[in-house]
Amino acid sequence: MLIGAGAGALGVLLVSCTPEPGPTPTPTRTPTPLPTTAVPAPAASARSAWATDPFSRGAVSYTRIGVQATTRKTLGEPIEGRLYFAGEATDADNPATIRGAIHSGESVAMRLRATAGSGERIAVIGAGLAGAAVAASLADTDLEITVLEARDRVGGRVQSQLDDEWPLPIQLGGWLLPGSEPEGDGPVREEAGLPETADLASALWRSPDGDIEPVGNAPLDAAVAAAQALPTDISLAEALDDTGSDPEDPALAALLTYLATTAGADAEVLSAWFPPALPSAARRAVIGDFDAMVTEMLADAQVTLASPVTRIAYDDAGVSLRLGTGESTSFDRVVITVPLGVLQSGRIDFSPPLPFSHRGAINALGMGHIETIWLRYDEPFWDTEATIWHTVGGDQSVRTWINLLPATGESILVGILGGQTAEQFAELEEDEALLEALTSLTPFLSSAVNG
Repeated sequence: MLIGAGAGALGVLLVSCTPEPGPTPTPTRTPTPLPTTAVPAPAASARSAWATDPFSRGAVSYTRIGVQATTRKTLGEPIEGRLYFAGEATDADNPATIRGAIHSGESVAMRLRATAGSGERIAVIGAGLAGAAVAASLADTDLEITVLEARDRVGGRVQSQLDDEWPLPIQLGGWLLPGSEPEGDGPVREEAGLPETADLASALWRSPDGDIEPVGNAPLDAAVAAAQALPTDISLAEALDDTGSDPEDPALAALLTYLATTAGADAEVLSAWFPPALPSAARRAVIGDFDAMVTEMLADAQVTLASPVTRIAYDDAGVSLRLGTGESTSFDRVVITVPLGVLQSGRIDFSPPLPFSHRGAINALGMGHIETIWLRYDEPFWDTEATIWHTVGGDQSVRTWINLLPATGESILVGILGGQTAEQFAELEEDEALLEALTSLTPFLSSAVNG
C-alpha cells in the first residue's frame, strides 16, 4: 500500500475506487486489556487492512509467472476512444509504485488532450494518485472534469491519517520511496509536489545470535540473469534454487521477506523474467500529508465522494455510468483508475464486455498484499540508531520494521508485511495483530529492558 520498490521506482503506489461500500483502515487505540509480552505495550497503535478492504482488494499489482511485460501496456490501451485506463497496474516501467500511478495518469491526460474535443465532459473513476494526476494535468484545458470516488475520502491507496495523539501523519498506504544506495549516485530525485520526506539510511540485520552483516541483492541478481536466459519463465524462488541459492537459508529468507514488502507477493509466485524492482538498502519515508497533496491536485475538478460506479456502458455516442445509488450519468469519455483487484472482482459491469485483450490482461496480472502496523511509544525501548530493521531466523511474523526515531525524533516503529503473510495479518482482530507485532519486536529489545 503502498511502499517503494528498488532504485529507479518510487515507492508503492496506489489509487482507489470500488463499487461497494466497506470500511476504511483507521488508527485504533491500543486494546485493553493489552496482551502480555516482553516488549512494552505502545501508547497507541494503528494498522492497515488493504487485503480485506473492498475499496482496494489488495495493495499493489505484480507480474505472475509466464506473464509478459506488455500485458500492462495492453491494459492501458484506450477502448474505442471512450474508455481509458490508468493506475500503477497499467505502467510497465514503474508498476506498483507512486511514480507509476502518477505517470499513468499523466499519460492518459496527454492522450485526452490529443483526442477530446473542446468542452467535452470527462469522468475520472477514482480519486487516488492516478485519478488526481489526470485531473491536475487537464486543469488548464476547457474540458469538464468530474471525479467519482467510491470512498468518503480522496487518496486511494495512499492515506495519511491525522490524529492529535500522533506527532506525525500515520501513513497507512504507500509511503516508502527508494533512497540513496551506499555505492550509488545519490538520492533519487525528489518528485515535484510530493509531501515532506525523511531519509532512512541505515539497516540492522539481526538473528537470534546477534547482528549479522547486511544481506545484499547479489543472489537475486544472479537468479534473474540466469532465468532470463531460459526458454520459459519460472518463479523467482525456482530461479534462486537453480543458481544454487537456498530460499530456506535464514539470511536469504529475510531478504525475500523484505522483497515481499515492496512487491506485495512471495518469490514462489513472482516472475523471474519480469521481476519487481529489487529492494533498496536505503529508503525515504513520507512524513508529510499525502491527502493534502491529492486534494490540491484535484482542486480544479468536480469531486464527488461516496459514489461507487457499478456499470459502465459505452458506444460511439459516449459513456453512461450507473452509480451505486441507482443514479445514471453520461460523459463523453471515462478514465478508469480503480485498482486491479477491483477490476478482477467483476463488480463493475461493462457493456459491451471489455475486449478479450483487456480481460486477459486483468486476469493475467496478480494483485499483491502489503500491510503496515504503526506503534507509538512515549519512550523508546530500543537502543539502536538503525532505521530499517530485518529479522533473520526465528518465527516472527513481522520481520521488517522502520524506526522513525533517528529521522524524526519521534518514538515510532512501523512494521511492514508483504505477500501471503500480509494477507493473513489483515484478517487478524486488533488485539491479535498487536500481539503478533509486539512478539515480533522481541529481537530488538534493548539490553536494559532485557536485563
